[in-house]
Amino acid sequence: MLIVVVLLIGAALTALILQAHNNSTSAAAQRTRAAAVTLAQVPMVVTALDSADPSATLQPLAEDVRKIGGFDYVVIFSPEGIAYTAPDPEEIGTHVVGAYGAAFHGPFTSSFATPVGRVVDTTAPATRPDGSVAGLVSVGYTVAHTSGAVSRQLPVLLGGAAAALAAGTAGAVLARRRLRRQTHGLGPSEMTRMYEHHDAVLHAVREGVLIVDADARVLLANDEARRLLELPPEVEGRPVTELGLDPGLTELLASGRAATDEVHQAKDRLLAVNSRPTAPFGAGPGSVVTIRDTTELQALAGQAEADRTRLQLLYDAGLWVGTTLDIVRTAQELADVAVPRFADFATVELADPVLLGDEPLPGAGTASGPPIRRTAVSGIRDDQPLYPVGAQISLPPGTPEGAALESGRATLAADLSREPDWRARDPESADRMLAYGIHSLISAPLQARGLILGMVNFWRAGESEPFGPEDVSFAEELVARAAVTVDNARRYTREHRMAETLQRSLLPRGLPQQGALDVAYRYLPAQQGVGGDWFDVIPLAGFRVALVVGDVVGHGLHAAATMGRLRTAVLNFSALDLPPDELIARLDDLVARLDQGEAAVEGDTEDEGAAVTGATCLYAIYDPVSGHCTMARAGHPPPALVHTDGTVELVDLPAGPPLGVGGLPFETTELQLAPGTTLVLYTDGLVETRDRDLDHGLAALRAALTAPRAGRSPEETCGAVFDALVPPRPGDDIALLVARTHLFEPDQVATWDVPDDFAAVSRTRAECADQLTAWGLEDLTFTTELILSELITNAIRYGTQPVRVRMLRDTSLVCEVSDGSSTAPHLRYAATTDEGGRGLFLVAQMAERWGTRYTARGKVIWSEQALIAPAVQFEAMLL
Repeated sequence: MLIVVVLLIGAALTALILQAHNNSTSAAAQRTRAAAVTLAQVPMVVTALDSADPSATLQPLAEDVRKIGGFDYVVIFSPEGIAYTAPDPEEIGTHVVGAYGAAFHGPFTSSFATPVGRVVDTTAPATRPDGSVAGLVSVGYTVAHTSGAVSRQLPVLLGGAAAALAAGTAGAVLARRRLRRQTHGLGPSEMTRMYEHHDAVLHAVREGVLIVDADARVLLANDEARRLLELPPEVEGRPVTELGLDPGLTELLASGRAATDEVHQAKDRLLAVNSRPTAPFGAGPGSVVTIRDTTELQALAGQAEADRTRLQLLYDAGLWVGTTLDIVRTAQELADVAVPRFADFATVELADPVLLGDEPLPGAGTASGPPIRRTAVSGIRDDQPLYPVGAQISLPPGTPEGAALESGRATLAADLSREPDWRARDPESADRMLAYGIHSLISAPLQARGLILGMVNFWRAGESEPFGPEDVSFAEELVARAAVTVDNARRYTREHRMAETLQRSLLPRGLPQQGALDVAYRYLPAQQGVGGDWFDVIPLAGFRVALVVGDVVGHGLHAAATMGRLRTAVLNFSALDLPPDELIARLDDLVARLDQGEAAVEGDTEDEGAAVTGATCLYAIYDPVSGHCTMARAGHPPPALVHTDGTVELVDLPAGPPLGVGGLPFETTELQLAPGTTLVLYTDGLVETRDRDLDHGLAALRAALTAPRAGRSPEETCGAVFDALVPPRPGDDIALLVARTHLFEPDQVATWDVPDDFAAVSRTRAECADQLTAWGLEDLTFTTELILSELITNAIRYGTQPVRVRMLRDTSLVCEVSDGSSTAPHLRYAATTDEGGRGLFLVAQMAERWGTRYTARGKVIWSEQALIAPAVQFEAMLL
């Protein structure tokens, strides 16, 4: 395009220059002719020519004309060619060179070349009145003088040409850019190829294509659109309202609205129509419409939709069935998921052992086996005539249900009115169901791992289509998937029941008899899985009582077994009468060794200390004689105190690490409790849940313990706390232990200091006998004197001062002898030749219990006797 512009500009300049040259020559000829003719017709010129001295008159005149007109020369000469005027005066009188004969007949113009350029010369005759030629006037003019004007205009012309070239170039660039934009950067070859492909695709594709403009006129229709819509040959440009199409399709094409797979009738065809606006892609508003023949696919589409619905139902069943491990709820979820998308009613029957978590008995549900129990019912209506939940069902072999149980495959009864065996089993119930409208049944056995757990029945009623053979395989697939979930729930139920049984066997079956505390408790296992929470009330020597609350993290058999181990360990350590911090330390060491043993069994030898059981424990000892309470804890929530004035306090007890962590010592806190103070011990399941953090739980516990009236019993306190804090379905075990303190009266305690003198034994023995008489326990005098004599004698002989004797009377009689030594006596059997070694043997035989406990200043040897002495105790001992 630029080359064409340059050529056009060059041609134009060439033509302009040539025309300017021609114009210059013509202009020079005109000027010389006008000057020569005019000058020849001046009368004075003729008169001067006929005078005696023509040059005197004509030379000035000719020079004036030459200078004014800008001519090269003005020469007047005689007919004979003698010059009367000349630009150079020296040439006057010479003969004029050139052919001028033609000028006698009129003005004659000629041109000739000179060193300074081409000269145009015009010669005109000066005639007398009679017509004779008096002389000739010759005027010469150089063409270059005229071309100088053109040369002066040439820069303007060239500038204009350059501007034209620039404008043409800019226009070419703009045109190129717009063309590129319109063609999206495609060149001519690409445009040609694209057009060929577009034309091939448009007419070869098996989908109709229509392009309609904003006025609802057809701009383009491919061959498939013409065939599907039976359009006339010359359809382009015609309104769609004149094509004779279906009204709905005509409205869609004329409106230009967007549509996706709208189905329209075109004679005997069903067409799926898609419409999209061409804006902003097209040159103007309009729409492009694609048309697809779906007549042959319509039947397949219905089947595909049914298959898609069933696949979605199987997927939903995987999500909705088995949300919990409760077997009854799982059965109900199975029945609910099938209604109404597959059946109008669904029932689930399970064998009774399955409901308890056991494996079903052989032949369950059949006529010769144990009946099965209806566990779940779901339907589109609540007034269905089916057997209710809980009903026992026995299925004869000829019925569809019985055949399914015997064969292990789903059976179909497409028309129940034609099933005589089904009607014969329970005619009254069958008639009610048929009258209700139930007409079709699929029975599928619910089996997993080769065990038939029960069965599932799907019923259709009313206007619903009867079940077909294709529904049987789907029912089997649905029930087979759900059977795994039901079996998982069954096995979980069995494990849960075993764990509950183990847990109940490991927990206290009741509270021991003791007079130091009024105790009440609550224990609530978690809804999902048995945990490891436990509690204990342990009587200790000297009428002291130990209160224990512990928690093993986790659920199931392992947690329950671990709880049993720890509870047994606490009972054994308590028998040693250890202080709380030492007992917790020994328990911590035990848990660490248990963890190491489990890690070794599992092959975890790289980091045996990494396995932590995650148990917590709180251990408290209350002494009713002094009102003194000592306690320690290992990672357990702090206990609460309800004082006699009703105020509630959380004991500032150092937490310590959980059991099994080790590395830190445990600390003991000592409290002095007034009579009537309530001590509340609990596990974290009471105060901490998913919806409530520990701080809020402790605040709620404070509020629940704040009694609206004074003197609330421990049993009432337990009820108030549970009502306020326990959720409907707790996710963790909850143990609560509430104890109200008592303090011994002064007359229940008797104390004597014994000097370091064996003679003091008899005096102390006599004082103790007097105290027994004051208490009305004269029957215990002999045995008590014997026990005290042995214990005091051993303390004086083997111990160190101070030696003290204390007797306590409550539900039994306790005698204590303390000294400052840490050495403890040991029971042994003395030989017949030994003189000593029989004292502790006598103590062990006469007392119900005896033992040793250590204190900060020594030890205490104690014995406990029943308040009513056996009549033959001493005689039996001697025999």
